[in-house]
Amino acid sequence: MPDMHDGHRERLRKRFRDYGLDNFSDINVLELLLCYVIPRRDVNPVAHELLKTFGSLHGVFDAKTEDLAKVSGVGEKAALLLKLIPQISRRYQLSSQEKPRLVLDSGDAGEILLPHFLHEREEVVFMLCLDAAHRLLCCREVSRGAPNAAELSIRRVVELALAQNSANVVLAHNHPSGYAIPSQEDITSTRLIAHALEMVNICLFDHLVVSGNDYVSMRDSMLI
Repeated sequence: MPDMHDGHRERLRKRFRDYGLDNFSDINVLELLLCYVIPRRDVNPVAHELLKTFGSLHGVFDAKTEDLAKVSGVGEKAALLLKLIPQISRRYQLSSQEKPRLVLDSGDAGEILLPHFLHEREEVVFMLCLDAAHRLLCCREVSRGAPNAAELSIRRVVELALAQNSANVVLAHNHPSGYAIPSQEDITSTRLIAHALEMVNICLFDHLVVSGNDYVSMRDSMLI
């Protein structure tokens, strides 16, 4: 016996094939996703409950897996699918970056680093290693979950920079629930790191403080 909801699901898929998501409401977006993990059920009430619980599509995708699974009708498989979407988005952004890249200013650094902070809920520190001509050698995660940049390990930064034969370094860390404004702790730790790198003939070219899609360059702000 055919699923009574097959017609609605096929209409959603056809709309997406023909027009993409431009004419989809947030409810429709969630319905289309849920169709692939919740068979033989009307997923419209589930989509409504998700938006009611988390407030927005952004809120749904940013919610914890265990909180998503608690919503009536969702369950573990659907929760994992919803959590997969922002992670795929981040990987997509990162994979589109071409190498080699030149990092000549904060704009170049921000373009490379911002995708690494997409959907992060905890503080993370990343580092760009550059050669003498400011060509990108690599991007590495330095630390995760530190309460502020003052917890950043100077030794780890220096070791990573030396291991990559870096001539220049760009640091970046996020303020997940704050503003892209360097704190006094950020400034103090940054100057300590700059001094440590200088002792091994490596320049701390910049340190970006990130919040959402916004960032502040300490170099441009003349804080280093």
